[in-house]
Amino acid sequence: MNITEAIRKRKSIRNFKKDPVPQDIIREILETACRAPSAMNTQPWEFTVMTKAVLDSVRKGNLEKFRAGEKPHSEHSVTGWPPDSVYRRRQVELAKQLFHLLDIKREDTDKRTKWLERGFRFFNAPAAIIISADRVLAEGTPVFDIGAVTQTVCLAALHYNLGTCIQDQGVMYPEVLRKYCNIPDSRQIIIAIAIGYPDWDFPANQLETPREPLDKITTWCGFG
Repeated sequence: MNITEAIRKRKSIRNFKKDPVPQDIIREILETACRAPSAMNTQPWEFTVMTKAVLDSVRKGNLEKFRAGEKPHSEHSVTGWPPDSVYRRRQVELAKQLFHLLDIKREDTDKRTKWLERGFRFFNAPAAIIISADRVLAEGTPVFDIGAVTQTVCLAALHYNLGTCIQDQGVMYPEVLRKYCNIPDSRQIIIAIAIGYPDWDFPANQLETPREPLDKITTWCGFG
């Protein structure tokens, strides 16, 4: 698979097989991902990789807080689209596509809640990667670089027939991650990546999300 094929093939996986991902494979993926660009080679990322009992404890801790009604409070804002904006419209359309595939009706609050809980469970992935950055960096400074390394992780995973889902739900209760993964307060928890072997029989994994036509979002300057 060449790089163009990988970019076009990569999609968010929302359910995984139970098969464990070998540590040496995750190591190879992260070593490759560390070649991602960063401002002046600052490489502001740090990885925390969870599996087995630790990941199960984080899943349980997330669900306990969610079911108790505790409002999510991630350390880095990754959502917040203005009402009536094109960004909110795209998000709503994605939800409609997913709920259609999963046969979740708009009025079925029980199924909608259970779907929401899947994100706090890292979509049943056998492993998850948490990416954090040193708080000594100015607010927002490392975000571009974190995005670059995150995408590179997801593309590198395809080489090993692994799927990924970049997800903010995994970091919405940062105190749970700090408790079970010993992430120090000196690091800001940014984003999570669920990783594992895709369960292709799961309906949501059949989703193909649309993209805006290039000419709608591109201005060409100086071309003949």
